[in-house]
Amino acid sequence: MSAVSSRLPVFPWDKLEPYKKTAAAHPDGIVDLSVGTPVDPVPELVRRALVEAADSPGYPTVWGTAALRDAIAGWCERRLGARAVAHTEVLPVVGSKELVAWLPTQLGLGPGDRVAYPRLAYPTYEVGARLAGATPVVYDDPTELDPAGLKLLWLNSPSNPTGRVLGKDELTRIVAWAREHGVLLLSDECYLELGWEADPVSVLHEDVCGGSYEGIVAVHSLSKRSNLAGYRAAFVAGDAAVLGELLQIRKHGGMMVPAPVQAATVAALGDDAHVREQRARYAERRTALRTALVSHGFRIEHSEASLYLWATRDEPCWDTVGYLAELGVLVAPGDFYGVAGERFVRVALTATDERVAAAVKRLG
Repeated sequence: MSAVSSRLPVFPWDKLEPYKKTAAAHPDGIVDLSVGTPVDPVPELVRRALVEAADSPGYPTVWGTAALRDAIAGWCERRLGARAVAHTEVLPVVGSKELVAWLPTQLGLGPGDRVAYPRLAYPTYEVGARLAGATPVVYDDPTELDPAGLKLLWLNSPSNPTGRVLGKDELTRIVAWAREHGVLLLSDECYLELGWEADPVSVLHEDVCGGSYEGIVAVHSLSKRSNLAGYRAAFVAGDAAVLGELLQIRKHGGMMVPAPVQAATVAALGDDAHVREQRARYAERRTALRTALVSHGFRIEHSEASLYLWATRDEPCWDTVGYLAELGVLVAPGDFYGVAGERFVRVALTATDERVAAAVKRLG
């Protein structure tokens, strides 16, 4: 039996454990700003929908209920500027990380195929390529890639970890290039509703894609916008041919979103008020942490969107991690996201107001 894990990089978060112990030893406790996991309550209307659907003894369908597909399609049209999204152009998934990790395998990619993603990026893009036996490739500008053998191109706007946003003109140019060369484009847009100094745009916006979803798929999650990381609620939307193939594969694999979670997703996508409330919480935490970091001598780059501040003291990232750990503050080293991040740290906004205030005090 071959060990598939041997294809994969070392799980990065294990390297952070000693620093976590140091931070936890602070007299006032740890302020964990390393992992972007939500800490605020699940909205009441979402919990109510989950409970009301709790009596679900039968198997759910992989494609989801008609109500869920309606909710996804309607949200894409209302929020993303997409045009006439059909049920064949949406598909619920069991959290976006699962989709990212297994998409190359489910699309039949393997040795000789190439999967491209940004030079600074969420590590699971690389993991997905390696699980399939494909070759991972990084880029600064995807249109400068050699398209030979390039089967899958990942975009990530707003970016994790940097918070950089690709503008509408840039997205339009990249979509046109991918279509010209027959490269499937996947756009990870999980932070799209968290723009601060920029207004993120989806590849599904009709000004970007021309009203056609051929060759493009957008990935969205309710983990951040609705505090549903524990629900594993996400979906993809775009090219019907690609999603139809995924649907058939995922039926065989039993990759079903639980029925109560489907009902909760319908409720979450139908309500914008709780999203505005959560944005306001993050905006206040962002302002407080950014001000404290800059006053402490950090420089913030990009960070115009998403749930993170991309910060540097112009020193190796692990030195910064160690320095902040002594203050009881845990952050993620930038090299988790690629060698280009080796002098940065990623500071998450996902801590309670009390813990953020503690971090600000320690930095002050």
